[in-house]
Amino acid sequence: MSPCLALTEFHNNYVHNASLYNKPFVEQFEETPLFVAVLTYVGYGILTIFGYLRDFLRNWGIEKCHLARERDEQKDFVPLYQDFENFYTRNLYMRIRDNWNRPICSVPGAKMDLVERTSKDYNWTFEHTGKVVKDVINMGSYNYLGFAENTGRCADSATGSTHKYGVGVGSTRSEMGNLDIHEELEQLVARFLGVESSMAFGMGFATNSMNIPALAGKGCLILSDELNHASLVLGARLSGATIRVFKHNNMVSLEKLLRDAIVHGQPRTHRPWKKILILVEGIYSMEGSIVRLPEVIALKKHYKAYLYLDEAHSIGALGPRGGGVVDYFGLDPKDVDIMMGTFTKSFGAAGGYIGGKRELIDYLRSHSHSSIYATAMSPPVSQQIITSMKIIMGEDDTTLGEFTQQLSENTVYFRRKLREMGFIIYGNDDSPVVPMMLYMPAKIGAFGREMVKRNIGTVVVGFPATPIIESRARFCVSAAHTRDMLDTVSHRSETHTCTRHA
Repeated sequence: MSPCLALTEFHNNYVHNASLYNKPFVEQFEETPLFVAVLTYVGYGILTIFGYLRDFLRNWGIEKCHLARERDEQKDFVPLYQDFENFYTRNLYMRIRDNWNRPICSVPGAKMDLVERTSKDYNWTFEHTGKVVKDVINMGSYNYLGFAENTGRCADSATGSTHKYGVGVGSTRSEMGNLDIHEELEQLVARFLGVESSMAFGMGFATNSMNIPALAGKGCLILSDELNHASLVLGARLSGATIRVFKHNNMVSLEKLLRDAIVHGQPRTHRPWKKILILVEGIYSMEGSIVRLPEVIALKKHYKAYLYLDEAHSIGALGPRGGGVVDYFGLDPKDVDIMMGTFTKSFGAAGGYIGGKRELIDYLRSHSHSSIYATAMSPPVSQQIITSMKIIMGEDDTTLGEFTQQLSENTVYFRRKLREMGFIIYGNDDSPVVPMMLYMPAKIGAFGREMVKRNIGTVVVGFPATPIIESRARFCVSAAHTRDMLDTVSHRSETHTCTRHA
């Protein structure tokens, strides 16, 4: 065993107040081994040096530049394209661009078909070869419960809805686009969540970015987890409220910000904040971690703050009933002021929702840009959500929690399998998002390509989506995966990567 790996430290996020939890809650985030970190920095350094060399060759016309830039007659203008800011895209990302935006020509289920493509100019452009790579094991889609399908109950009901209503609505909900199927969907979502009322939106990203500005504004304070999704960050910025960021899932950091906000109030005037809104996610999609919701709720009650919970990845995927992180911890939904989630993952559809008190939903119907200006949700999409949600709830001749239980078993099995093989895995053991650490920049592209060669489709992620020394592959486990599929993925991962425990 190498000395650097022998001294590797484990950073386990232990619970500060264990009495609030009804089950053990431990998440592992292993510190990057020093030797690996040094090699990673060296790798990025070499890529940067060659990047500057290639920029020099492009500037003198020796190498062709494919990126957009100002014409010679515009050289005295204010720059339209920030050339230096595109350095990373031009010289690092472009080398491994073939790992992303791969065209799929089938349902993104447990297996999928990929359109084969090739590049003759080092990933600047791609050409389709006319061939299709069949039966690729899909470990990249958020198809947690396996409802991404073109046959079966969900597909049949969506087809029937299309025959009845058509594909599009052609109007906003507040005008002529409010269908009875939308009303049925919102009543079902409210019942599923255990709240008084709910509201559905046609786009998950806009559910956050367009509703947070309706809930907070100037004179308000937003406390946001440092790893929150871009939609939450954008919504907070658009609101005009003051934003302060606390360390990821760190309750000491959150409480310090809450205490300071109460003691000092607003800057300069020191008036009390109009409201304090805490933004967190149920499952964090890059870390595989689960929010410490019992502690967050305890803090928000103690300091009289409001809680906005984004359950995009956790709704349907956690809890004995599939009710998300609230169900997972056995908490009361009434303790969460704004419950947000998306239909794009566990339900195999599109759009998002917000649930809570009736007064909250009535307010959003008249103040949310997503409600007033956006076209209503497509009827077949609405029907897909209704059917899949009833299946999860056990109301469609199915057993309550059947699909969620299968996902939980697959998640625990796959995570245990990877750890037994020595891989460094991040996150909570119950999270279906499984980040496997690669670290070095050369491994990002190599791992993604080699997995496709082995008929496995996965997502590889690097800087700036992650810290520069924490590049990773991200697996998304589904209830539709069989044990044979998961065994195949783990064994073929072992044959390529070597960043493991000794």
